[in-house]
Amino acid sequence: MNLGHIFDLSLAGRPHAAALEFQGREFTFGEIDARASRMANALSARSFTQGDRVAVQLANCVEMIDLYLASTRLGVIFVPVNILYREREISHILHDAEPRLFVTAENIGELAREAEAASATRPWADLDGDSPAGIIYTSGTTGTSKGAVITHNNFASNAVNLAACWRIDSQDRFLLALPLFHVHALGNGLHTWLLSGCRMRLLERFEHQKAAAEFLDFAPTLFFGVPTIYVRLLETDPAIARRIGERMRLFVSGSAPLPAQVLEQFRALFGHTILERYGMTETQMNISNPYVGERRPGSVGFPLPGVSARILNDDQQPVPDGGTGELYLRGPNVFAGYWRRDDATRAAFHEGWFRTGDLATRSADGYYTLCGRRSDLIISGGFNIYPREIEEFLMEQPEIADAAVAARPDRVRGEVPVAWVVARSGPIDKEELAGRCRAQLASFKVPREFVVVDKLPRNAMGKVQKHLLA
Repeated sequence: MNLGHIFDLSLAGRPHAAALEFQGREFTFGEIDARASRMANALSARSFTQGDRVAVQLANCVEMIDLYLASTRLGVIFVPVNILYREREISHILHDAEPRLFVTAENIGELAREAEAASATRPWADLDGDSPAGIIYTSGTTGTSKGAVITHNNFASNAVNLAACWRIDSQDRFLLALPLFHVHALGNGLHTWLLSGCRMRLLERFEHQKAAAEFLDFAPTLFFGVPTIYVRLLETDPAIARRIGERMRLFVSGSAPLPAQVLEQFRALFGHTILERYGMTETQMNISNPYVGERRPGSVGFPLPGVSARILNDDQQPVPDGGTGELYLRGPNVFAGYWRRDDATRAAFHEGWFRTGDLATRSADGYYTLCGRRSDLIISGGFNIYPREIEEFLMEQPEIADAAVAARPDRVRGEVPVAWVVARSGPIDKEELAGRCRAQLASFKVPREFVVVDKLPRNAMGKVQKHLLA
């Protein structure tokens, strides 16, 4: 099977059912199906064939969905581009992927007009599950961005897992405010929508000033967010938050660590425990807290069905429960490799296991907890310091709205931790804050400096870009 067969559960199986809302327009699954075929035929008229690439840099819109579905029908490889990227970053992707067409806000109108005039007869390419569906470029925070080749099987296995484990079905009302250029919205959001046949309202972007009104108007049962979105939602009036929570079934968080205190505050305000899970561009979803059972604060839960995980030390030996090591993964969700980067692909795997670069621990009862990126590990005077532990403590302090910890070179200790903090309101007494750290953390973990900033540098999905802190 390929993605087309999976999507047909809704597109062909429920053609008259309400499918999509976007900016006041509504579409049935049958209409989405026809739009996709017209777009596919418009691309065919431009001589697109299987294996060609189409790069797309668009804000969320129906035409982006048309292009994606059209690509899956033709065997064209979809290359989404972050709308925040500028010339240098875009040039790298275009040079690397060599797309036949780069679709932007400037030329989507012309292509859409061609699609309106095209036939709605569905084209089919000879595709199987191993055919590449997309090239998703990594954020490039530690070097040149690499294109992860995601197959039809990768996307399909991920969607089936999430629909089953999170009980997503046709009765859900799904509010999606995340950008479709990211694997979170594309691989999780778009695919579970089409697999389940639920009704989805797509927003161009998340706007926290309008968020409560969107929730009240659409009355969703399902919402995917990132930690920065949930922090913003904590500003919701308590009475409105309770009304939103009464209709909701599931809030999910990912793409960056969710502070435990945000989970607790959100539960008190909305009456829901956010389900935190763990994924990445190269693998989509790997590990998830259970839908039924304990959603443990700070933990990402258990490996999803078919996904194997293990934690190894620097010698590739297993780390006992409670110990910290690098997380390795294996499963049908793991990507096919990096586009035209055989060297990087070989380096990313060890004996068939994908090296995530993330440090983790496993509890005796099987819950996995992430400790941060391996590249973020601070080694100070021979002691390992995991920045997330310090960040979690700082986020518990009433005067701090946001925090990040990174290494600074030190002549004596090699490296020492430094904290960048955002004030919630008013000034921060650095000496008092340092005293609280000394009372609760080992001496070598106490930040040697507290740098107060207006905001932390984050990418489009809310992940702190630590290489920009200095």
